[in-house]
Amino acid sequence: QVQLVESGGGLVQPGGSLRLSCAVSTSSWIFRISTMGWYRQAPGKARELVATITTGGTTNYKDSVKGRFTISRDNAEKMVALQMNGLKPEDTAVYYCYGDLGGGSWGQGTQVTVSS
Repeated sequence: QVQLVESGGGLVQPGGSLRLSCAVSTSSWIFRISTMGWYRQAPGKARELVATITTGGTTNYKDSVKGRFTISRDNAEKMVALQMNGLKPEDTAVYYCYGDLGGGSWGQGTQVTVSS
């Protein structure tokens, strides 16, 4: 059974940084050929795409996070990271790791709160 476990969330002041990590338990082959991504869901809002990274390392970002967030992957460690800089209150949400992984799998989410 595929499992995705996020970590790294927390409370940060506006302008601060956080690094989210997602550890994936699956075969190295499945991870290597899967597109991975981060989504977020704020209270009362729909879940939205934040960033994705393909098997070849091509990245895609939500417009509002371009230039502030960076997604990366480590195929050897089967991990995906989201470096978030210049955080704003509107970035407050539960952040979810997602992977194609042969059928689509989600992590349990990690809370990010940006507040002074």
